Amino acid sequence: MSPKHLIGLSLFALTACGSSPTEVASASAQAAAPTFSPGPCEVGIYGEPSGRFVAITRSQDGFRYAFEDGRTGSIEDADEVVRCAEGSVLVNGEHLWSAIPIQVTNTRFASGEVMLAGQLLEPADADGDTPLIAYAHGSEPTGWIEAVRDPYQMLGRGISVFVFDKRGTGQSEGRYSQNFPRLAGDLVAASMEAKRLAADRFGRFGLVGLSQGGWVAPLAAERSQADFIAIGYGLVADIREEDASQVQKELRDAGYGKEALAIAQEITDVTARVASSDYKEGLDELAAIQQQYASEPWFQLIHGGYTGVFLNTPVEQLREEGVPRFNDLDIDWSLEPMSVLRDVEVPQLWVLAGEDREAPIGLTLERLQRLRRSGSDIAIRVFPETDHGMWEYEQSPDGARDYLRVTPGYYDLMADYIKGMSDRDYGRSVSVTVE
Repeated sequence: MSPKHLIGLSLFALTACGSSPTEVASASAQAAAPTFSPGPCEVGIYGEPSGRFVAITRSQDGFRYAFEDGRTGSIEDADEVVRCAEGSVLVNGEHLWSAIPIQVTNTRFASGEVMLAGQLLEPADADGDTPLIAYAHGSEPTGWIEAVRDPYQMLGRGISVFVFDKRGTGQSEGRYSQNFPRLAGDLVAASMEAKRLAADRFGRFGLVGLSQGGWVAPLAAERSQADFIAIGYGLVADIREEDASQVQKELRDAGYGKEALAIAQEITDVTARVASSDYKEGLDELAAIQQQYASEPWFQLIHGGYTGVFLNTPVEQLREEGVPRFNDLDIDWSLEPMSVLRDVEVPQLWVLAGEDREAPIGLTLERLQRLRRSGSDIAIRVFPETDHGMWEYEQSPDGARDYLRVTPGYYDLMADYIKGMSDRDYGRSVSVTVE
């Protein structure tokens, strides 16, 4: 019997004797305390019979937790929401949750000439009906194994998950890259390895792409023989369009109108030429922009993906050495997202953050609707008042955002789609109908 159920029985017995709720709560906490002995954290999922659970993952500073309802934090936080013990965690200083049995298989697999590190996470009772997914990473230059909450949120909902460290990150070989065709090849190799390891223990297989992974998963869908793809806070826009959309949203959010936005569009047209030509075109125009607009109050508000960096870097420096942190990304500027998505024949789910500053949704919504009208099987959900990563936030008068939690319903939506379950209500999300 779980501590929660024991506390419930104590509540009934003490109430029958006339004890107050305060006395009951105190007695319950005291009863739980002797059973808890702090210990080192272990990556995994911990839960209670009701289905509530918390995932523990590694971070640069130690360990982090993420509840099934989207609340997250650091184990090292002073409020001690979650404390670790051997084989269990203590939640809110009162409830002892045991480790949920899972099966973990570590592996190394080849993608071309590069060896990548991967990990298959399965429910202990995985069988031929258990869905299996492989994740396409975002742009972060860090490894995913044992470090990212999303795979464990799916695992805690009964889904088998294959994660791997992207090339040039974590335990994987190679050089970090944002070349989407190459990353799609890595995802195909990961998919084959996932299916090999989980043979006879999975049913539906799909790809999940988060953020930049929304470009990669569609490229890999056919070759990986996916039954579906699910995209979280991705874009149907190329990198130049993404940068321009970000700049437009930055200035709109700051209260600027048509005149400033028109100038910003001219600026991003120039910076797109600079970026996609490897600094061979557009530098003279960029120098003129810097001279003409550097004193404008909106100038320093521009960030985008790369435009803000170009605006604040001397042109001669760009001409001589470019931007070192951009130079080795090996971006394929020829990719056209609509062409890629037209070739995707399997069902798709796109989940968008309504106030996404990194991936503004206007153009993406318009293009997804166009694809649907052309016959593509695409479901669309938008969570209002959320930012990139599906984060809820509080915004200060100067526009700064304090991120609070992953919006409730997001993980349930992704899990239900992966399982092939029928649609229901998911937090504050809105289902976008065909126009």
